[in-house]
Amino acid sequence: MSTATAEHTEQREIRTSYSSEDQQYLTFNLAEEYYGVDILKVQEIKGYTTVTRIPNTPDYLKGVLNLRGTIVPIVDLRMKFGMGTTEPTPFTVVVVVNVRNRVMGFLVDAVSDVLDLNAKQIQPPPELGSAVDINFVAGIGNANDRLVTLLDIDRVLTDEEVAVVSEMRGGGEAIDGGEVPERQS
Repeated sequence: MSTATAEHTEQREIRTSYSSEDQQYLTFNLAEEYYGVDILKVQEIKGYTTVTRIPNTPDYLKGVLNLRGTIVPIVDLRMKFGMGTTEPTPFTVVVVVNVRNRVMGFLVDAVSDVLDLNAKQIQPPPELGSAVDINFVAGIGNANDRLVTLLDIDRVLTDEEVAVVSEMRGGGEAIDGGEVPERQS
């Protein structure tokens, strides 16, 4: 099989791994770019409030906040993606998500909307070579002539980073046993 044929087959397998039904994504902005996460991974959206900084943690970990008795680590996605620090505005929010059966918050510039995308509107991530790690990109969605980078929320943080975040839970109600608090309506 030629290299071109193998690549085409791999792309077709990636495309068919998506359901033929519409899937919903919560979209948000980071530095004027659009990103999306599977809506089923989102627990809630919370207005930005000051967080408690934990010493000796990586810069992208802004700190923790108490969310109804649960200590939730907050990750600044701009910093994690090498886009600089998020400067809070009235639109800045924390998207509380379930990552590998752990609750954490992702600090984003603003929430945009909920998109319904089907398999035809999602392309596989581009091949950028081994020098650029984009394992956390599930695909590129095309909605209304706007490209949206779809994130695999379980891969945004590496295993080591998830372990560091888990250690930040400190005095709160631990959720490491696989149980996730119910989504609030």
